[in-house]
Amino acid sequence: MTQEPRMVLVRQNILKQNDVTARQLRERFREAGVFVVSLVSSPGAGKTALLERTLTRLGGTHSVAALVGDLATDNDAVRLARSNAPVRQITTGTTCHLEAAMVETALAGWDLGRLDYLFIENVGNLVCPASYDLGENLRLVILSVTEGEDKPLKYPTIFNSADVAVVTKIDLAAAVEFDYHAAERNVHAVRPGMPILSVSSKTDAGMDDYLEFLAARLAEARMAARP
Repeated sequence: MTQEPRMVLVRQNILKQNDVTARQLRERFREAGVFVVSLVSSPGAGKTALLERTLTRLGGTHSVAALVGDLATDNDAVRLARSNAPVRQITTGTTCHLEAAMVETALAGWDLGRLDYLFIENVGNLVCPASYDLGENLRLVILSVTEGEDKPLKYPTIFNSADVAVVTKIDLAAAVEFDYHAAERNVHAVRPGMPILSVSSKTDAGMDDYLEFLAARLAEARMAARP
């Protein structure tokens, strides 16, 4: 009984400090002119595959880099490095999410002014990341067709904290009898009007629309940052 108020206070202090660092990062990103996109999903939803394809395709026309968070191993960073983009691993140990301070530390020595896009792949988790601002311009929440249509209803907080929902692995939709319209209804029941994109990292279906969306948001951010 005596521990609960203290635990709540500690959590509030942690979140407050995270918000301060996130605001500092957001201003730093704005001054550098880099557009920052974070990706959040449950494990196995295909965010690393999507990010690898994104880095590979954007790398031909833009300067891109990525930070990738995991509890252990640098497997995802090694995989993403195949895109030839600069990639750094953030190993969180027992922490189930990235925090702004982790991002700040991982950026040491990088010239952000040379980047068009910085992608941040969060730890595979749909709960904890919802509470932690990373200073990003855009947060993508990823839902794979293999997870079912009710993910937004089970994890409403992360869908409310995200800006865009991305349905992945659509090449498998028919095989798993995924109901796209039901998923869309569920997303909009939680977050009315939320943009929804559909992609397949394997076949490239939907990738053009997804990359055009990112390009438009980059242009908007740079226009808004002009004095």
